Amino acid sequence: MAVFGRISQTLLRSSLIQTRQLSATAAHGHAEQTARTWKILSFVVALPGVAVCMLNMYLKMQHHAAHHVEPEFVPYSHLRIRSKRFPWGDGNKSLFHNPEVNALPDGYEGRDE
Repeated sequence: MAVFGRISQTLLRSSLIQTRQLSATAAHGHAEQTARTWKILSFVVALPGVAVCMLNMYLKMQHHAAHHVEPEFVPYSHLRIRSKRFPWGDGNKSLFHNPEVNALPDGYEGRDE
């Protein structure tokens, strides 16, 4: 009976080792296939998708710029308060000043109103 137990354990171990080797080989092949699939999807789906989104936003920006009307400047007393000068430039413009969008305390730059 002991001999039968040893033989069955030996057979069981050998079958487990073979199963582990086969599953490791299958997993390795599956990983390569999965990586290839994601690489193809990145080039075929993701990059064209980003390009279409960029084109969409560019066209919307062009349409918006064509119909944009600048609002009238109203010198509210609580906005654009300069209690002390900025330490750069002429001291009246912020560090990231955009003359098309940001108004100075006396109005927009370069516009006669």
